[in-house]
Amino acid sequence: MTPHRLGFFTRLVRTEAGEDAATVYRHALEQIELAERLGYDTAWVAQHHLDPAEGGLPAPFVFLAHAAARAERLRFGTAIVTLALEDPIRVAEDAAVLDTLAGGRLELGFGAGGSRHAFELFDLAGADRQRVYADKLARVTAALEGTPLVGDRGLNPPAPGLRNRLWQATFSAGGAARAGAAGDGLLLSKAQPRDPAAPDAPLWEIQQPLVDAYLAALPGGATPRIGASRGVFVADDHAEAAELAERGAARFLNQLGRNGGPEVANSVAEVLRDIYYGTPDEVAEQLAADTALRRATDFIVQVHPVDPGHVATLRSIELIATKVAPQLGWRSDERTHP
Repeated sequence: MTPHRLGFFTRLVRTEAGEDAATVYRHALEQIELAERLGYDTAWVAQHHLDPAEGGLPAPFVFLAHAAARAERLRFGTAIVTLALEDPIRVAEDAAVLDTLAGGRLELGFGAGGSRHAFELFDLAGADRQRVYADKLARVTAALEGTPLVGDRGLNPPAPGLRNRLWQATFSAGGAARAGAAGDGLLLSKAQPRDPAAPDAPLWEIQQPLVDAYLAALPGGATPRIGASRGVFVADDHAEAAELAERGAARFLNQLGRNGGPEVANSVAEVLRDIYYGTPDEVAEQLAADTALRRATDFIVQVHPVDPGHVATLRSIELIATKVAPQLGWRSDERTHP
C-alpha cells in the first residue's frame, strides 16, 4: 500500500540556547500551521515528563486543544500518551473533550514505554509496565465504547467514533499482534532496539515482523492502520543537511544516557543510522527503500533527533510536502500553499 496520509510529528524540544517553553510551543504551533497550509493530513505530539531535551510536553491534550483551535482542518494525534503513568478514566475524559472541541479530529495513540525518570516520578519504578498498560488500556477502551463506569453512567461527554481511532505503539511483534487483534492502529517508531546479533540491520527489516504480525492478527474485514514514524530532515543543500544532522546527533548523544528510554547509541553514526537526511531527491531515494513504509497507511515525519532549529525545520516541512512525499505517491488535495 502507498501511504495515503502525511503526518508531521514534533517532540517540542529546545533547539537553541535560552529558549523557554513558551518559545518552543510557539515554534511548534507555527510548524503545525505551515503543515496545514501545505496539505499535511495529521500533526502528532508525544508526551514526556521532566527532561526538556527529551521532549517538552507533559500535557498533550492541553496543547492539542490549543492547536486544534488554530488549525481547523488537520487531524491531531498523540504518539504517544504513556498510559501506564495516567489515570485511564481521566485520559478518556480529556480525550473525549478534545475530540468534541476538534470536531472528531483526534487520533489517540498509547504506549507502555517511557523514560526511567518518568516512572520514578509517578512512583512506578518497579512496576510491570506491560501489565499496568494492558489493564489501563482495557479501561480506556471500555470507557470510549460507552460501557457504564459507575452504575448506569458512562463517559461524559461521550466520544462517538474515537474508539475506532485508537493506536498502539510497540517495539515487539507480540505487541503488534495485540494491536491488530484489538482492531487498533499500529504505530512504528523512528528507532528500534537492535538485536546484538544484527546491530546493522536496517530499520525496516527489524520492523517488518511487526507489520506482518499486525496484519495477520487483524479481524476479518478490519481496515489496517499503520503509522510509520521516521526521522526525516531535508535541506536544499546536502552539505547543510549533513552538518546540521551531525550537530544534532552529537547533542542528542550527550543527553541520551540521562533519559533511561529505549533508544541506545554510542556514536553520532549510530544516532543517525535510522535518520533520513539530505536533499529532497536523496531523501526520497532513501525512503523508497523502506519496505515497512511501503505498507504504511500513514507516513509521519519528525526532525528529531536532528532538531536543526526553527527556520530549518520549517524549510524541511515544506520540502517534504512539495518535493519528497509526492515521489512516494502522496498527493495533497491542493488546498492551499504558502
